[in-house]
Amino acid sequence: MTTDSAGVAGSHAESASPVITLDDVRAAAARIEGAVHRTPVVRSRTLDGLVGREVFLKCENFQRIGAFKFRGAYNSLAQLSAEQLARGVVAYSSGNHAQAVALAARELGSSAVIVMPEDAPVAKRVATEGYGARVVTYDRYTEDRVAIGEKIAEEGGLAVIPPFDHPHTMAGQGTTALELLEEVPDLDALVVPVGGGGLMAGCATAATGLRPGIRMVGVEPADGDDTARSLAAGHRVRIEVPRGLADGQAASTPGELTFPVNQRLVESVVLVGDDEIRSAMRFAFERLKMLVEPSGATGLAALLSGRVENPPERVGVVISGGNIGLERFIEVMG
Repeated sequence: MTTDSAGVAGSHAESASPVITLDDVRAAAARIEGAVHRTPVVRSRTLDGLVGREVFLKCENFQRIGAFKFRGAYNSLAQLSAEQLARGVVAYSSGNHAQAVALAARELGSSAVIVMPEDAPVAKRVATEGYGARVVTYDRYTEDRVAIGEKIAEEGGLAVIPPFDHPHTMAGQGTTALELLEEVPDLDALVVPVGGGGLMAGCATAATGLRPGIRMVGVEPADGDDTARSLAAGHRVRIEVPRGLADGQAASTPGELTFPVNQRLVESVVLVGDDEIRSAMRFAFERLKMLVEPSGATGLAALLSGRVENPPERVGVVISGGNIGLERFIEVMG
């Protein structure tokens, strides 16, 4: 395990000037209105009974492309110049951001090149290509996707659309919590999956701005605990690329911009194992009649497994995505 000292500098910058503000999230909401779905908030008496609390599920599995990522991608592309849109964009992603950028580019009359790992779920690659993007593959365990993306961008004059580490992306993702708290303004806690940290950074900015004192709890897969380790260390920590079920949270280090936001606003990050993720996916399928991908189920898994200590009375949970093919779902569920 090695550390990345850039997180320390990022924390100093955060204290001087916030990376994003509630106003940025509100501006993003206005910008993406009509392009994104206002996703439903789902309740379950069975879930409430199991947890012993009132639980409100913000279902981004019903978002366009099947995940919250479309919010940040559209907010980012919508702020590019007409000239840049004409040249096109490039992004790197294991799947959900890939689809989001591909669709946003198509919607805004642009084109996209997506750098995806060779072992990305087939359903996600097929969908990305279906939205009109050109896919370039790489080995996530031996190659650097950022370097590949930046080289493609330089050669083609393309704009890079980061999956999480950019203010426009973070503000767009934060509209998830903005919508939830508009519908359920008296939430006591919000549980959010954490990968690179963009969803959490945006949601924490929105939620704590609207409801000071709300508890922000992040959830990572046990084998992808880079943010938990980083919060404990006080600076960004790099781990080996995770290989567990939650491929959408397979980050090796928190974002340089997202980490200081989460360091300031997040109370804790809890960890869930693959078996707990499977159980949450099964519960969502059998009791909620929802198909949820492994990364999308980690927040629910944290509540069902009791990983969130002393949850308050009214808890929101972001179900971040539902992009999983039938064959993969059967394989995961055994």
